[in-house]
Order: sequence, then C-alpha cells, then structure tokens
Amino acid sequence: MSKGSKAALSKESGVKEAPEKRSPARRKRGASRLWIVIPCYNEENVLPITSEQFLDELNDLIAKEKIAEDSRILFVNDGSKDSTWQIICDLAQQDPHFIGISQSRNRGHQNAVLAGLMEAKDKADITISIDCDGQDDIGAMEAMVDEYHNGSEVVYGVRSKRSTDSFFKRFTAESFYKLLNAMGAEVVFNHADYRLVSTRVLKEFAQFQEVNLFLRGLIPLVGFKSSSVYYERHERIAGESHYPLSKMLGLAFDGITSLSVRPIQLITTFGCFVAFISFIGIIWAIIDVIFGQTVPGWASMTCIICFFSGIQLISLGIIGNYIGKIYMEVKHRPRYIISERTWENDGDQTDI
Repeated sequence: MSKGSKAALSKESGVKEAPEKRSPARRKRGASRLWIVIPCYNEENVLPITSEQFLDELNDLIAKEKIAEDSRILFVNDGSKDSTWQIICDLAQQDPHFIGISQSRNRGHQNAVLAGLMEAKDKADITISIDCDGQDDIGAMEAMVDEYHNGSEVVYGVRSKRSTDSFFKRFTAESFYKLLNAMGAEVVFNHADYRLVSTRVLKEFAQFQEVNLFLRGLIPLVGFKSSSVYYERHERIAGESHYPLSKMLGLAFDGITSLSVRPIQLITTFGCFVAFISFIGIIWAIIDVIFGQTVPGWASMTCIICFFSGIQLISLGIIGNYIGKIYMEVKHRPRYIISERTWENDGDQTDI
C-alpha cells in the first residue's frame, strides 16, 4: 500500500478475480507507461514543493517496476499570470520526467485537465489526474496503479473523511454530491478529479465532444470496469484555493445542466401543480362572487402576482441556461488551445 496513505480499496471495486483470470497480458508486465496530469493556475508558491513529491512517487513506482521508466509528470499551465510556466520549464530542464504544456489563455480547471488527458492519450498507457496543491494524497497513486493491474480501467480517488474541513465546507461539499445525484448527474460521492484512467477509456472518451465540461460526471458515462481507492485529504501546502464557494456552486449548476434535464422536468411538474391550484382558486373566486362574499383587497393580489412572477423568472432562467449551453455547443469552439510545449522548446521530441 502507499507510503503513509490511508488508501483502502472499496468493497464495490469488484476486483475478486483469480490471478489466472485477469485479462490482458499487458497488465502482468507491470511496465505500463504512466503520465501524471497536473493542472496549474497561479501555483508559483506550491509548485516547487509538490513537484518534488510527485517526482519521488514516480521514481518509487518505477523502482518497484509497477510503471515504465519513461513515465512522465505533465504540468498543464492554465494561462497563469505568475511565474508558473517558467517554473515548469525549469523543472523540465532539470529532470526528463518533468514535461509541460501551456494553454494560450485561462480556460478553467476542467479544460486544463482535458488538455492534459488528450495530450497523454496516444503517448501513455495510463494517466492519473491530480491537483497541484498537494491536498490529495500522492501516495495513493500506488494503490491506483495496483487496481489498474488487477483489471480496473478507471480508478477513482475518494476522500475517506472530511475531518480537515469546517462544518460549513463539509456540509456544502457533501450536499453538492447529493444534489448532483438527485438531479440525475452520475457522480462518485466525495470524488473530485483525482483518478486513474487507462488509454483505452481515454480513446473512447475523446468521442465526447461537449464544450460544457464536467469530467467527474462524464467519465462514469464512458463505462468500463472501475474501482475506488480511499485516502485522507490534507491541508493545502501553500498558496490560496482556486475553488471558493461561489465556484463550487457554479460547478454544481454546470454539472447538473450539462448532464441532466431533470430541472426542466421539475419545472414542468411544478407548473402543472401550480396550474391545478390556480384552477381551484378560480373556482373558489367565482363561487365567492356568486354568493356576494368578495372583499376588495390588494394585499392578496400583490402576493399572488409577486409569487408567480418570481416562479416564472426562475423557470425562464433555468431554461435560458440550457438554451445558452445549446448555443455554445452548436458553435463548437475548441475546448483548449495549446500554445507551448516544453519539449518543443528543447527541440527534442524523441523521449515524449
């Protein structure tokens, strides 16, 4: 098991096969080429620290003959405004295991991860995506690679507990996953973007052409055998989090509207319910008029108008969001544009 890691294999992993029944002989060789994909945005404070940790883990896996010697650590610069890209270039000069690509501008975390995965798709056997901040347990990678060799094509890194989070953070994060599942977005509870994905899965995933990306909901849609590795998450080593509450809420809404039409179905159901109540109210009002029991009043009328106006605006807003996403999908703009690669700067592509 991994160094100092609390990683544990899930009961649902389904890895119960006898050694002789394990598929693909390539799984037995233990020389799979691994690319660790790390999105970076303004990480000049943390990158010099975590890069050494990533390299130590990579070298340890190579020494144990679990991955190939020519495995790589791929940093994806997501249009950083600080010296992140320069640090990546310096790391690539210091050790051949470090490589990097830079996007032409900031396009967001999900697009940065996608850019790295697609770059690795035809050059590696397996990829592991992980954030740069050191919060995810790097030592859990060994358990992920072991699960891959045991037959899993996708291995999800799942937080075993949230003891380091405040009550508010824990409540909102767990509600985030529950809401996504309730709305029809298939996600793994307490899993973010720390996962192992085989090249076989990536080649199928490349057929997904969505512009509105929500990777933790799209990867399960590809299918294939999957399992989970549990680990404890640490405090951020340095720098500031790039995912405050506002971005988490935005990500949740994007995930729901990108993967599910249930909000529109709920609007329709609610609309039918309101229409039924309104019909009863109309009958009641007519009866009151017939028996002369009506009393002029503006308060009730104002409340009713405000209530239904608010419902209509919220409904139009949700529907409008779907239309906006359709608009972006129809335009089919590129999801990322790579402007630089460290190995192109060196003029040597033989090792990539």
